[in-house]
Amino acid sequence: MNDSRRAELAARVARVTSRIASAAETVGRNPTDIALVVVTKTWPVSDILLLHELGIRDFAENKHQEAESKVAEVIGLDLRWHFVGQIQSNKATRIARYADMVHSVDSVRVTERLNLGAHRHERSIDCLVQVSLDDETARPRRGGTNWTELEDVAGAIDGAERLRLAGIMGVSPTGGDASGAYHRLLEASRMVTAVTASATVVSAGMSADFEDAVRAGATHVRVGSAILGQRSALR
Repeated sequence: MNDSRRAELAARVARVTSRIASAAETVGRNPTDIALVVVTKTWPVSDILLLHELGIRDFAENKHQEAESKVAEVIGLDLRWHFVGQIQSNKATRIARYADMVHSVDSVRVTERLNLGAHRHERSIDCLVQVSLDDETARPRRGGTNWTELEDVAGAIDGAERLRLAGIMGVSPTGGDASGAYHRLLEASRMVTAVTASATVVSAGMSADFEDAVRAGATHVRVGSAILGQRSALR
């Protein structure tokens, strides 16, 4: 089973990597400037180990309990863990124990709790401000700070001793125009780089639209099902 799953994952990684490269080249970008982050939510640690063998180093989870459990099982591997889900402030201090990059910081309160956790665990964490790309009538909403609070959240991260303001994150609206949304995200990126010039990460794009995100300037794409397959109803 492991051999067939490894072959399946290898083929999927190759296809996604090729698609990223093609999208980058159409707009004159270097494909090596784009990080592939594999979202492993609901998938077993055995898949993480196989993907590690295939050269993947960046993994993401969106729920604290699952992330914490998986991280504990792969201690010692050279992995970089990304947290991409919406954060309850009471979980933020615990997320700070293992996350290397938190993509979904959407409030000053979450920033303060992450910084407290980073102090407690003697760690430094890269943080992205998640900005909402939804219009006001969108249901369901995809999360993120509103534009009027963006600079406040970015400033709070930048001023936190144990956090580093690394950039911006966005999720395209459900059923909306992904390309247009991701170009709007670049305006948010300019607002964040005005706070600190080194905050150039743009995390955008998932399995259905990562090529649009790459063409719009994403530096990190968060891909799950295009690599791991569709989740069964039992997962």
